[in-house]
Amino acid sequence: MLRAISVAVLALLVLLAGYFLLWPVPIEPIAWQAPVNPGYAGPFERNERLTGLQTFDLGGLHGPEDIALDGEGRIYAATHEGVIIRLDADGRNPVRWVDTGGRPLGIDFDAAGNLIVADAYRGLLSVDPQGRVNALVTEADGVPIRYADDVDVAADGRIFFSDASTRFGAADWGGTYEASLLDLMEHSSSGRLLVYDPVQGTASTVLDGLSFANGVAVDPQQQFVLVTETGKYRVIRYWLQGSKIGLAEPVLEELPGFPDNITAGQDGRFWVALASPRNAMVDAMADQPFWRKVVQRLPAFLRPQAVAYGHIIAIDGDGNVLEDLQDPAGSYPVNTNVTETDDYLYVGSLVAPVLPRLPKARAGID
Repeated sequence: MLRAISVAVLALLVLLAGYFLLWPVPIEPIAWQAPVNPGYAGPFERNERLTGLQTFDLGGLHGPEDIALDGEGRIYAATHEGVIIRLDADGRNPVRWVDTGGRPLGIDFDAAGNLIVADAYRGLLSVDPQGRVNALVTEADGVPIRYADDVDVAADGRIFFSDASTRFGAADWGGTYEASLLDLMEHSSSGRLLVYDPVQGTASTVLDGLSFANGVAVDPQQQFVLVTETGKYRVIRYWLQGSKIGLAEPVLEELPGFPDNITAGQDGRFWVALASPRNAMVDAMADQPFWRKVVQRLPAFLRPQAVAYGHIIAIDGDGNVLEDLQDPAGSYPVNTNVTETDDYLYVGSLVAPVLPRLPKARAGID
């Protein structure tokens, strides 16, 4: 009997070893070198300036990824359920304005009052003031847009937007969060910054080779566009004008968290939302593709996940940190976006069941 038990245990161990060593996984990890983690020190010193947010009801929806305001001051938010919800300027009367049939992420109004939507499932969309949805483009340079993420409309009408991953489409891998984890674990840098030409009706690649291309913000003076590269914890600047036109360069590196969207604010500020603090295990395995495959074979709940920690920063066009607001308790976690008005900061979240905003006066922002 004892021998039979020993043989069974040995067989089980062999099976488990074979599983962790050989079982197919969807990722083909690429070795890379993780940058230094500055932690919560220096310009990122731990604080509680992001606490005390006001909240608005989303009518049973959740995950207000991005927020935009129309000419009447009404508030629009792209939610996890695929619905773009509209609230009055005072945050009341939530209305399910339109269902895109996908997962809307970044949103921005164009000069004609159309809401431009980066839909992770459907590509680049336009919603007219009457709520009619029109698909603008689903591919760029012959490559399908598999994970449209953030969007910003330039003064000349061109639409800059990101395709976070051409390897792991959000619709193909169980959703935006699930696909992002796969892309970050593989680190194959298949993301793109794209631009849509409304005259030609086509999209083309501005930058490729980005590790999870995420937030996009056009400089109000139209000199450059900023894009957050989540997988490398940094912000890239691509020049649209001047002697450096066509040049891409990092302006802020070694962030203490995973940068999500970036948005042009007031007084030269660009707001960056940090979705989660960096993960020590992910960084330690950066140059270990074999072990990243082993980790991918673990049950999902044992793999690295986003941590609840509220964090947004403001930078200038050169990457200097101007403001740092944190909520260590993570009351409204997985921050995805910041939209600034004269009086408030509206803060997006991947998971929150409400729409939070912070009075700028409370945070000490002029």
